[in-house]
Amino acid sequence: MQNAIREVTPLITDNAAVLGLLMVVLGIVFYTANLKNKYIARFYSVIPPLLLCYFIPGLLNSANIIDGENSPLTGIGSRFFLPSCLILFTLNLNLKEMWNLRKRAGLMFLTGTVGIVLGGPIAVWITSLFAPQIVGGAGPDEVWRGLGTLAGSWIGGSANQVALKEILQPSPRLFSSIIAVDVFVAYIWMAFLLYGATKQQKFNQFFNADASDVEALTKRMDEQQKTNSRMPEAKDFIIMLALALGGTGLASLLADPIASYMTINFPELEKFSLTNSFFWIVLVATLIGIALSFTPARKLENAGASKLGTTLLYMLIVTIGMQMDIAAILENPGLFIVGIIWLGIHALLLFLVGKWVKAPFFYFAVGSMSNIGGVASATVTSAAFHPSLISVGVILSVFSYAIGTYAGWLTAILMQLVSPS
Repeated sequence: MQNAIREVTPLITDNAAVLGLLMVVLGIVFYTANLKNKYIARFYSVIPPLLLCYFIPGLLNSANIIDGENSPLTGIGSRFFLPSCLILFTLNLNLKEMWNLRKRAGLMFLTGTVGIVLGGPIAVWITSLFAPQIVGGAGPDEVWRGLGTLAGSWIGGSANQVALKEILQPSPRLFSSIIAVDVFVAYIWMAFLLYGATKQQKFNQFFNADASDVEALTKRMDEQQKTNSRMPEAKDFIIMLALALGGTGLASLLADPIASYMTINFPELEKFSLTNSFFWIVLVATLIGIALSFTPARKLENAGASKLGTTLLYMLIVTIGMQMDIAAILENPGLFIVGIIWLGIHALLLFLVGKWVKAPFFYFAVGSMSNIGGVASATVTSAAFHPSLISVGVILSVFSYAIGTYAGWLTAILMQLVSPS
């Protein structure tokens, strides 16, 4: 239970000390992940830094070194860091460039999104036919709640996943299992796409694809990156934080009265989470970020707005990870089957549409990872094709951040409808 009182007092109870410990964990993970030692590089090729940022705080919690279940830091992370990073991720949304990519890159991206939205409920339905206990549960342990957070991760990223965690309220034990499914299934798929980048000519021949537009896009993005990027100054960071935290404050100010209005006048919408104030915090924060993308604030991306957003995101992730119960991860190994079926449907739909429109393998890969992995994984995947194509992955990923929470929420509702009662 979230508010359960532990029988044994944790080793560290001071909140400042706990936060300091979490930041040290974060620092060690990122420092070692960038070392050139071949053994460490091999370790991180198998165990991604994101996974450690979830699981090391979970180990500290499970070992009773810290008390993640009752710490105020988890609330601070979700209420302050999450809306702030969503604003920073979406303020550079380039709708014009998105429109330019609409024909094949955009189509493949939307196909990937549809594959996740439809693949989730189909995977739950298929699993329920032969093993209903895998996708059943009751209350906070209803599996669709946890899988709904996975939909947020697979249509956007970790920020959307955490937003849906707050909206759908799965139990910490269920969420721990979902994180394991997320990392295991998604990173195997990413490994395949990275391998495909080294064989893209063969894949393009298979799809009978014309890659001339990818070559033109590479040249255009290369010129934009060289022209616009600059070294950030202190004022840039202050303005970024002002917009992010100011927007978060406005979203929080508006969310409670909207949620109260919904509760009083439309109580039947509770089952769709529309009476949840956190739903409205995320919605308003995202809309603020999109609105800022039409102003000069979008130029802050040239000074590293998304990098600051990523920093806040990882600070959020360690505060979420400290709630984990590591022993609960393998309580329902059948969830891995659901994840594999789900991602298989996503891949199949991409394959069919890619073959139909003769899409280059780059569009196949970035269309998938802009959904599945968010900015970080889409960036890595794009760079495997050409460093100048990173911007394409970022543009599509930012759009997925903008829609991820809501598309993930829709997926969760569909999974709820097909889940065994």
